[in-house]
Amino acid sequence: MIDHPMIADLSDTEVSPLEAEWKQLILPKVLGTLDLSMIGMIDEKRSRTQIRDIANRLINEEAAPLSLIQRRHVVRQIEDEVMGLGPLEPLLADPTVSDILVNGHDHIYVERAGKLQRTAVRFHDDAHLLNIIDRIVSKVGRRIDESIPMVDARLQDGSRINAIIPPLAIDGPVLSIRRFRKDALRMDDLVRYGSLSNALVDLLKAIVLGRLNVMISGGTGSGKTTLLNAMSGFIPERERIITIEDSAELQLQQPHVVRLETRQVNVEGRGQITQRDLVRNSLRMRPDRIVVGEVRGAEALDMLQSMNTGHDGSLTTIHANSSRDALSRVETMVAMTGIQFPIAALRAQIASAIDVIIHMERQEDGCRRVISVQEINGMEAETIVMSEIFCFARSGIDERGGVTGRFSPTGIVPEFYDRLSKRGIELPIALFSEDPADIRS
Repeated sequence: MIDHPMIADLSDTEVSPLEAEWKQLILPKVLGTLDLSMIGMIDEKRSRTQIRDIANRLINEEAAPLSLIQRRHVVRQIEDEVMGLGPLEPLLADPTVSDILVNGHDHIYVERAGKLQRTAVRFHDDAHLLNIIDRIVSKVGRRIDESIPMVDARLQDGSRINAIIPPLAIDGPVLSIRRFRKDALRMDDLVRYGSLSNALVDLLKAIVLGRLNVMISGGTGSGKTTLLNAMSGFIPERERIITIEDSAELQLQQPHVVRLETRQVNVEGRGQITQRDLVRNSLRMRPDRIVVGEVRGAEALDMLQSMNTGHDGSLTTIHANSSRDALSRVETMVAMTGIQFPIAALRAQIASAIDVIIHMERQEDGCRRVISVQEINGMEAETIVMSEIFCFARSGIDERGGVTGRFSPTGIVPEFYDRLSKRGIELPIALFSEDPADIRS
């Protein structure tokens, strides 16, 4: 039997009724005492110190029946309300939390190690949650109200947020925060977490150094961007890299990186800059590599054209359920341009542009794994021909609910093997052998 994601209560973030009562009593008095116009003009550390001093003085004046620990909790909650995101601050400070999902003011979940957990964190009411959402979006020059009830934005730490409020959200405001590690995972980390094997690392390194065009496919939260970021670490430092993203997530370490990010429409409904605009512009910026964080629309056509016109070594990700499905989605995205292509001609363009598709999957145990590496071999009639080079051979579920299996070559030597050899990139032929004794684990 397969375990479902765990839903657990996190008591470490629970606020006692007494603490909540005194926070509600002291907070308005702190706001009445503070010069809020000055708060934005001094650094956060000094502002928090000032808030702490005022809150402690007011608690003393009220003779609040709080223990030392309870007093600290109340003061910290007041700090977070004034300077941060209120009840969400402890979750944002927790490095083990990868996603924060707020379903109304009293149902807040987090994702840890790939599994959902319900927390004890609460907002006072929907108005309190709306105030925090408004604070988030206003900092990035956006607004959210009944006329604009959906917003995508980005926090200062790079976390991506999505908010949707009534009347679209029937049961109250909904907020989703996708967090990103400050220190990007490297290939060694992914091997340690079971996302891929050492043999796969050798193959992916050769693919990047050999300037093959790579598309990483997978579902939401399957680890596509994490793998893309790790693979980008193999790009030589002498090359000029241009990254194009909706929300800047990639953390490339090379010295010559130009980061581009799309811009949403402003409150007047103008000023939008799409990924397609940025892909077109990047071709005029003398790139050695173009890295598109995620292709999701009409920019797919420009990306294919760039791959077919000398900009090899490009990397991108795409939402898809399989490697074959990824190709179908590219066809659909090209159709979004409104340009009509004969299906055979379009598929020939795709087969010529993309060399390798890597498919990832988030499995029941919460681990994100590379489950298939496929080479595109060309066309037969109107069908794109693909051959699987590596796969994750799943064997079952262990007693702890973990997925068991091994990363295994299929025995097929890819056609790009000779292409890599001509570039001086040597891979042992045993890497593609089906004999487990011939490959690194």
